[in-house]
Amino acid sequence: MKRWLIACAMGLLLNGGLQAAGFAAHAATPAPALKAQDLTGAPRTLADYRGKVVLLNFWASWCPPCLREMPSMERLRLKMARRPLAIVALDSAETPADVNAFLSRMKLGFPILLDPDGDNTRRWKVFALPTTFLLDAEGRVRYVLTGPTEWDEGEALAVIESLLAEPRAPAKRVE
Repeated sequence: MKRWLIACAMGLLLNGGLQAAGFAAHAATPAPALKAQDLTGAPRTLADYRGKVVLLNFWASWCPPCLREMPSMERLRLKMARRPLAIVALDSAETPADVNAFLSRMKLGFPILLDPDGDNTRRWKVFALPTTFLLDAEGRVRYVLTGPTEWDEGEALAVIESLLAEPRAPAKRVE
């Protein structure tokens, strides 16, 4: 699978340059299940981020376009620190040692989740890295971007701002 993902990522670079062509808008559809562990081994699901707009980025440490966009994701995290935005990076099909080696060189303040067997990558139908899903506060996929971008400016920032500006459904009371 790793060779196939490398080939897809290289095809994106050769055909699309370094900047992604644009966001694909989706009808608000429920997101596929996400079951992963963070770097401490704690289980994580999308329910952990309910009520926030979620930027879910599938990446790998061997993917040059993935690594180029990571600093802009960190800048976006800092810029949006007081806003209801969760940035979550899901490493695809690597070991925790590979991910920790990368993170020793690049400090990131957003959650890094592990998908060592690629189950989430397949479930979400990710065919190239990086691929990013933008979910609304109710956990529905609203936009997909295949390829890298600068997350803290331009079209990417405008799309995120539009999701953040949407009215939130009132919380359901549990009795």
